[in-house]
Order: sequence, then C-alpha cells, then structure tokens
Amino acid sequence: MDFAISGPTLPIDRKKSLNMVCGAFYIPKEKSRTPQGDDAHFICEESQTIGVADGVGGWWKSGVDAGEYARQLITNCVNAIQNKARSDVDPRKVLDEAYSKTNVKGSSTACILTLKDNHLHAANVGDSGFLLIREGEDVYKSPIQQRRFNHPYQLGNTSKDKPSSAQIFEIAVRAGDLIVVGTDGLFDNMFANQIEDVVKMVSRDCVDVEHVARAIAEHAYYNSVDAAAGTPFTEASLMAGKDRFGGKEDDITVIVAYIL
Repeated sequence: MDFAISGPTLPIDRKKSLNMVCGAFYIPKEKSRTPQGDDAHFICEESQTIGVADGVGGWWKSGVDAGEYARQLITNCVNAIQNKARSDVDPRKVLDEAYSKTNVKGSSTACILTLKDNHLHAANVGDSGFLLIREGEDVYKSPIQQRRFNHPYQLGNTSKDKPSSAQIFEIAVRAGDLIVVGTDGLFDNMFANQIEDVVKMVSRDCVDVEHVARAIAEHAYYNSVDAAAGTPFTEASLMAGKDRFGGKEDDITVIVAYIL
C-alpha cells in the first residue's frame, strides 16, 4: 500500500539532496524482566536509515527473553545496509534480509525508514510507526497493523506475518520537516497533537533532536504510569469493549529525525 503527501507549502528544491539529522531516547519499562527491556533501535546517518523494533512481551511466559528477537532483528538490519549506497537502501528489502537471518525464539514489530531522492521510504509491521510533522502540525501518521486490540502483526519464526506483510510508504518531505519514530510505548501513550505540543515547547529556537526525543519519551512515560490519563490506549480499549483506563506501562523508544 503506497501513500504520498502533498501540501500548499514551500516548494522543494529538487536539486538539493535532503538529509536527516537524528537522535534517540529509550526508557525501558519499570520492573522489566530484563534490564534492557524489549525494544531495540538503530540510527545509520551514513545511509540515512533508522529503525525501531519491539519484542512481543508475551514470550516471557515461555521463558523467552522477549527483547532478544528485537535486538537481533535490528542488528541484522544494520548488517543489511552496511556497504550499501544510500540510493540502494530499500526498507522492505532490509526487513527481508534481517528477518531471514534472525533465528532466535520470539517475535517483534518493526518500522524501518530511509531518506532518498527527497522522499521518506518506510516499511512497517505492527504497531510501531512514525509521525511526520510539518510547520508544527501533523501531516501524516502511519496506521497500525493489528488483528485485534493489543495483538499487532509481528515478525517471528513462528508467526504467520512476514516482511511481505509490511505496509509500504513513500512520502515527499522538505527541509524543516520533523519525523518522530516510535514503538507502541510512545503511540499508545501520546496522541499526535500532544507530541506536536512537546516538539513546539522544546524546539522554539533550534532543533536539538536528542533533546526533543528525550522530552517526548519522558512525556510518554509520565502518561504511561498515570492511571487517570486519557491516552490512545484507553481510547482503543474502550472501542474494543475493554475497560482498561489510563496509560500503558511499556518500553518507550523515540527517534527524532530533522530534515535539512
């Protein structure tokens, strides 16, 4: 499924190759069974490619470290783009190669993005995803893939989901755009307008991507431990006929990419 975005703003100088400047922040879930938590991520500025993965926590019931699959998948994503020219990186092919070489027990969601030809190319499996902010307003938010409430699509050796299940995106970007990539620990606990508000608050004078990523992650964390917070997770649970209120305690990974 392909998506394209256009808008009545400043024209893109197609002679200029745009670049992403990226920063990340990670908050493992409190009382996690493993200190590393279940999330993993990477930033490869040389190839202008970033990605997140979220190990499915239910594996702990089988005695499996739920984060190990996500970490190995991300390591294999990095290996897949090594020595590739920026123009040759294809997020779906990256996922294909990484998936074929990830052999540990477990499963994971994944979202891989690359910037080339002034377009953001992305492949997403599950309920991790990204938000594109332009001139302070959200322009696009990737949809989640799930079979039912709190049961996302996931890559794994015992899962019927494959990289071919990924949603594929191609979105025109321009200088000044901000991309926020995260696991569901972010998007279950913050609405798009709340993320925008944090971005506006912490980047009035200049965009320090690591500072912005940290501010967003910390705000998501505060919501996640607030039993009275109105969150996307609460909204989705009510729509599914559940009565789970407040935030959702989870690992929270945030990558912020500024286009220039």
